[in-house]
Amino acid sequence: MVYDIIIRRGIVVDGTGSPPFRADIGIVGDRIEAVGDLSGERAEVVLEVPNLMVSPGFIDMHNHSDVSLFEVPTADNYILQGVTTIVIGNCGHSPAPLSDVNREEYVKEIKKEHPEVEVRWESFGDYLKALEELKPAINIVPLVGHGTVRSAVIGFNPGQPSRDDLEKMKEYVREAMEAGAFGISTGLIYIPGTFATTEEIIELAKVSVRYGGIYATHMRNEGVGLLDSVYEAITIGIRAGIPVEISHLKASGRPSWGKVVTALRIIEDYASRGFDISADAYPYTAASTSLLTLLPKDIRSGKTEEVLSKLRNPEVVERIRKELAGGIFEERYISWSDIMISYSPKHREFEGMRIDKIAQTLGLDPVDTVVKLLIDDELATGMVTFGMREEDVRAVITHPYVAIGSDGSVGKFGVGKPHPRRYGTFPRVIAKYVREEKVLTLPEAIRKMTSLPARKLRLWDRGVIRPGFKADITIFNYYTIEDTATYENPHSYPKGIAYVIVNGKIVVEEGRLISRVRVGKVLRKA
Repeated sequence: MVYDIIIRRGIVVDGTGSPPFRADIGIVGDRIEAVGDLSGERAEVVLEVPNLMVSPGFIDMHNHSDVSLFEVPTADNYILQGVTTIVIGNCGHSPAPLSDVNREEYVKEIKKEHPEVEVRWESFGDYLKALEELKPAINIVPLVGHGTVRSAVIGFNPGQPSRDDLEKMKEYVREAMEAGAFGISTGLIYIPGTFATTEEIIELAKVSVRYGGIYATHMRNEGVGLLDSVYEAITIGIRAGIPVEISHLKASGRPSWGKVVTALRIIEDYASRGFDISADAYPYTAASTSLLTLLPKDIRSGKTEEVLSKLRNPEVVERIRKELAGGIFEERYISWSDIMISYSPKHREFEGMRIDKIAQTLGLDPVDTVVKLLIDDELATGMVTFGMREEDVRAVITHPYVAIGSDGSVGKFGVGKPHPRRYGTFPRVIAKYVREEKVLTLPEAIRKMTSLPARKLRLWDRGVIRPGFKADITIFNYYTIEDTATYENPHSYPKGIAYVIVNGKIVVEEGRLISRVRVGKVLRKA
């Protein structure tokens, strides 16, 4: 037979964790047709890669490109990392469902960072259809966000749902799962997810699991309350009967350093008893989120104008000053010099600078500086926080139950000072933890990026190089693969990725993106 593509004489790291082997791979359409000796076979395209590693395309278990894909459908910064599939809708945030209660606020929030994006959906199914019409270059696995579901029914305030409200929330989750969501996510430090009780989450998770969904959670506390938060996530999993994915597992702040080892033992204990509990993580010692999350949750609750009104009140600012002095420094044990501004639409000159230096520049104290930035940016300010230690990151990254997730997003090249994970997560794992530090084997690292997340998501035809599986493939040079993005210069593509194939089509050739090829799929849970 004539193949569409033959990858000849590559060193295959098949995604299962098994040792590498040399073989040819034959592709027909969007599937792997054969793995073995194809020296006598013909193909439309032959890739001779005798010195390169051939692996399944990387699956980013935790991604936030829900809206930014509409601006950059070519997903350059992920495709060039070798990523062929991203999981979106994490941390309780998905762009749908929208209702009369939350639509105006969500559209306003989206327009702050993505002014050119037209929000033309309401239901989760409408949103997935809009993604399909976009023709993205990358495969997309959607989750429905609990925070969006909650806000669609009772808004962004701390009230608890009535019985009828909870039934409406369940109906939104049901609609999303029937549209193709792979599960439900929570963001329990964000508004409005932070106001949800454990019981509320259990009831919604029960709806998700009826459709084979998972529960992915940004837990309530990743600092001194880490272990209690792990137990809450596991409790939700057990009582709802749902697989649990703990998002970006970490120990943030010096008082919590070392706790991840205990958290991993807890996960091991429950997994050994048959519960489907696992996690994902990124290979960096800094986190990144909204500057707004520094504030007490009652101050950041409500719609944008309500929060801005609070921040313009001198009495509220004084309260913030007192609470941050007792919280940010004592509980997290980080200082203002540990917080870097990553995105500020009104103050681009401060992107990449630490809060203490910005305060000096403005002649303000740090709290007044934070309040000014939030008011000027209408709450859209982003930050990078340096609060983890390398020993903890290494312990998590190398654990067999932990997949790799960037926690980043597709973005425009050169805009802001984003976390370098946006450009370097997957090459960094191989370069740093496999080649340099030798704390992971290459087969194990590839398993964490491919078959492990695929198994969690029940993507039974992706994540492994095997006949019959989808032809998502990444080909790289083990000796030169490297992340080049830094906190100071984050907009820098990695090195060493030679070819990337998505659904049987070459999208990266000899390290260069073929931007006209957009053959990604919006994957829907059957």
